[in-house]
Amino acid sequence: MYSKIALSVGGSDSGGGAGIQADLRTFMALNVHGCSVITCITAQNSLVVNCVEAVEKDTLISQIDTLFSDFNINALKTGMLLNERIIYNTASKLKSYSIPKVIDPVMVTRNGSKLLEDSAISAYKKFLLPIADIVTPNIFEANLLSNCEIKNKEDIELSAKNIIELGAKAVLIKGGGLKDMQGKDFYLDVTGKRKWFINKFINTKNTHGSGCTLSSAICSYQALGFDLIESIKRAKVFIERSLEKSYKIGSGPGPLGHYQSP
Repeated sequence: MYSKIALSVGGSDSGGGAGIQADLRTFMALNVHGCSVITCITAQNSLVVNCVEAVEKDTLISQIDTLFSDFNINALKTGMLLNERIIYNTASKLKSYSIPKVIDPVMVTRNGSKLLEDSAISAYKKFLLPIADIVTPNIFEANLLSNCEIKNKEDIELSAKNIIELGAKAVLIKGGGLKDMQGKDFYLDVTGKRKWFINKFINTKNTHGSGCTLSSAICSYQALGFDLIESIKRAKVFIERSLEKSYKIGSGPGPLGHYQSP
């Protein structure tokens, strides 16, 4: 049942809705065995992030080396990397592995809260984007990566072009940060292939971890052997179902419901 293995490299969400926790729930729901490399530990709930602590360099590298020394990992994704040191060390280790790499640039939440140090933005561009098979930014993250101020559909397409020019093989910009683009994501790759993925908009406030879930679902389907476009199509359907099953557990936005048949 779990013959394929996916790896998530990212931060731990103590509230269980996003980060490594959301990734592992997604992997399991899609019949993929999930491994994890913790980059940072957070103290958070549905309302606030009270503390973020980065792991040391040796701990980070040891996690990666230990996993790859034993497991045949079929695909990987990155999430919250926090600072320039973690980004550099992660990229340096992962670039040698010829497996699909989904880079989710966890920089800014949908409400505009920053999730990384300022110097990390240039490190993403220099070290991570050139090894990415696909980058999956939200509107605010695409702004930072492409130096665009996205206000409409045309801006999204221009931002995607700029991100491809930074070295990524493909990009999927999530449109949910714009009211009239909810449920619509734009894909562009180095061959010039472009596609708008349009799915039903699920009207719920319980969206915590939706970006993590999308990127880990793409990673899961890549691990299972599907090509990138088909992986995105299936991941979008999985997100739609997970949002339909989302639930509230605290005073703020709740997590997605991953417990479903793929």
